[in-house]
Amino acid sequence: MDKDLIRELSALLEETGLSEIEIEQSGLRVRVVRGGHVVAAAPMAANPAAPAVAPAGITSAAAPDPAKHPGVVASPMVGTAYLSPEPGARPFVEVGSEVLAGQTLLIIEAMKTMNQIPAPRGGTVKQMLIEDGRPVEFGEPLMIIE
Repeated sequence: MDKDLIRELSALLEETGLSEIEIEQSGLRVRVVRGGHVVAAAPMAANPAAPAVAPAGITSAAAPDPAKHPGVVASPMVGTAYLSPEPGARPFVEVGSEVLAGQTLLIIEAMKTMNQIPAPRGGTVKQMLIEDGRPVEFGEPLMIIE
């Protein structure tokens, strides 16, 4: 494990105000979360295995990759996804909700700014691919609207 790399990543977190950072270099993936904790530092497998059990509240698509679905709503930024306007409130949308183009689907907090994510098109929410309060990456599938 390269301790200097971890120190550099920790310093980068402080400089940028990010809450976490993950890099892959020479087959090694390192993820550092604010607070100085190394969450993962392991050699990359040639073909990473899919998780055996989906977290509660997430509908998993057994066969196709949700990122390739024509109705996927992808994250436009890195941040923390929130499904409701405030803790304890009803979510903006749920599986089965009818949405209109431009309607708020969720909020992504990035650098202490709450960014409303609008529906790119109208339709029905078929799948939720994220959990409330979970970090998301740029381009990560958030939900499917058909």
